[in-house]
Amino acid sequence: MRTMPKLAHLTTSDISLVLLLGHQLQAYRDAGFDVTGISASGPWREGLAAQGIRHLTIPALRRSWAPVADARAFFNLVTLFRRERFHIVHTHNPKTGVIGRLAARLAGTPVVVNTVHGLYGTDGGATRRAMYLTLERLAAACSDFEFCQSREDLAMLRALRIADPDRSMYIGNGVDLSVFDPAAVDRGAVRASLGIEESTVVVGAVGRLVWEKGLREIFDAAERIRASRPDVQVLVIGPPDDGKPDAVSQATIADLEHRGVIRFLGLRHDVRDLYGAMDVYVLASYREGFPRSAVEAAAMGLPLVLTDIRGCREVVTDGQNGFLVPARDAGALAGALLRLIADPQMRRRFGEANRRKALEAFDERRIIEQIARVYHMLLAEKRGRTIDGLNQKSVGGR
Repeated sequence: MRTMPKLAHLTTSDISLVLLLGHQLQAYRDAGFDVTGISASGPWREGLAAQGIRHLTIPALRRSWAPVADARAFFNLVTLFRRERFHIVHTHNPKTGVIGRLAARLAGTPVVVNTVHGLYGTDGGATRRAMYLTLERLAAACSDFEFCQSREDLAMLRALRIADPDRSMYIGNGVDLSVFDPAAVDRGAVRASLGIEESTVVVGAVGRLVWEKGLREIFDAAERIRASRPDVQVLVIGPPDDGKPDAVSQATIADLEHRGVIRFLGLRHDVRDLYGAMDVYVLASYREGFPRSAVEAAAMGLPLVLTDIRGCREVVTDGQNGFLVPARDAGALAGALLRLIADPQMRRRFGEANRRKALEAFDERRIIEQIARVYHMLLAEKRGRTIDGLNQKSVGGR
């Protein structure tokens, strides 16, 4: 009798399980895995249930580091992993990537893997960097395999001998290209629903409303653009994140809206359609692993203006499918946006290049297949003391 492998994906928040990993979790379920999503409690659990994915909540788990709560969350994870006896625990995000790998190994989970979404701690001062890399080294020692979304992150982990070259791989980032397809959107209808004329040039940004996403520079650039091109509309789509110390205040949002500098649309579930209403996409983050929103915008055939940081450099080649500008430089950001605003042919050329690149490099099915092959390889290595057999149906297909 063949046993269905029990697979758990651990993230800090349930929104990541739904919006970033939802398609992957469904693909693994359809391939014969018994899939569970684990995170802190949140309002997106119903979305997982609608996708047919079981969800378990970890008490005390928070997004920010908090020693007492993190210790409680760690022991709660150990208890859960021992009770559930997962065959594979796959961790994500910086904090759950650390405590999740340690807890899974302590609980005796046969296969522990991790996806590095970004080595954010390496961008701080020397003390923070040393502490972060020490935790990462300790957690990686508990992992059977490391997946990296960024080539630069993978190179750093291997150079520091944190990741074993034979037990790590680059996977990039991807989306469902049948969903993120400009041909699937009625641009005129979406613009009409927003009250935007077809002649208006729309610059859009998608992300949480926190300053580290470069919103200060986007707001500043929008002010500069408005001075010479009052016909341009800048849209910002995304939820507030009041739990973060760098959250954009409601007063700031209200002021920018009142003066007509930015139009905030909040959290939306029709982001794909909103990309279709844009002419240019901008992301001015100070740090990224491999920005999902930029991949989505590229798949939707938009020209991109991104900051010249890790992750963003894997999406844009400067001058070929968009522009890369220095982080924290509102003047350079405004200049790059104005170049695209003034040149419809450049926008079209860059947008077409991005759609081609997405078809070649950003297909989520490739990532799902790569990860599933590693799952099967690791389970096969430990088959004698884990499960009696494996269901190796093809994954990632539609």
